[in-house]
Amino acid sequence: MDGIRYDVAPSVRAVYGPQDLSSAPAFAGGFINFGHWDGIPLDRPLTTEDRVRSQRNLYRRVLGTLDGADAHAVEVGCGLGLGAVLALDEFGFASVTGLDVHPEQLERARRANAGLLGRAPQRLRFAHGAAEEMPFEDGRFECLYSVEAAQHFRDLAAFGREAARVLRPGGRLAVTSFFLPAGAEAAGGELAARLDSFASGLDVAHPLVSLVDVLDAVGLTAVRAESIGGHVWAGLDHFLSGIDLPVQWPRNFLPAYRDGLLDYYVVSARRPSKSG
Repeated sequence: MDGIRYDVAPSVRAVYGPQDLSSAPAFAGGFINFGHWDGIPLDRPLTTEDRVRSQRNLYRRVLGTLDGADAHAVEVGCGLGLGAVLALDEFGFASVTGLDVHPEQLERARRANAGLLGRAPQRLRFAHGAAEEMPFEDGRFECLYSVEAAQHFRDLAAFGREAARVLRPGGRLAVTSFFLPAGAEAAGGELAARLDSFASGLDVAHPLVSLVDVLDAVGLTAVRAESIGGHVWAGLDHFLSGIDLPVQWPRNFLPAYRDGLLDYYVVSARRPSKSG
């Protein structure tokens, strides 16, 4: 490790460090996201295989917005690196560098992907760093993506500046996570009352418009935000209803969505080419 200790909220450090969220039954398969449930029947009990499929599908939904064939990419908040391998295997990326702020996660990622790291170290790499302070030179990547990590970012403006900096001219960005929708920008207190992840500081109640404005401000273009909550929340809740949860508050995500307090989005943008 590089020895750098980044400023990470204690709740975030605990969940992705010693608690190892990837080992929780709710995140079976280790992708650590809420899933995209299209094509998975919700009129029957859901299986672990369904859960893993949903998480892989969310990566596919994000990666499909990028022109990733033969591209060099960075995944911000890579976790165990399973999504990075999917990007290589299914979307033909030339290389993926997985960036994570948690040394424990990076150690797990290296163990989980030891075979590929040994066979093709030029295609898959892992790096220690924060979304707000990326340890890469300017214009390093053609693609930058992040899957369900932005809710932990403390400084969206810094993330936006870094994303624009490390992207090459013409490069593409895709971020997916849950944000406060238009009209609910002041709903952080209500979310904290319903969802312990907001009350504890694990998740930050970022309004969607904050990320969109940041990407505009740093000069990215074609900024687009698409709601995919209809493909996320119901399936997740149905799966959670069938497992033994140690706490019940995660069942409040679906009501928060239905009440207009929270939604799930794919946000995409590009860095202008040198010719404009």
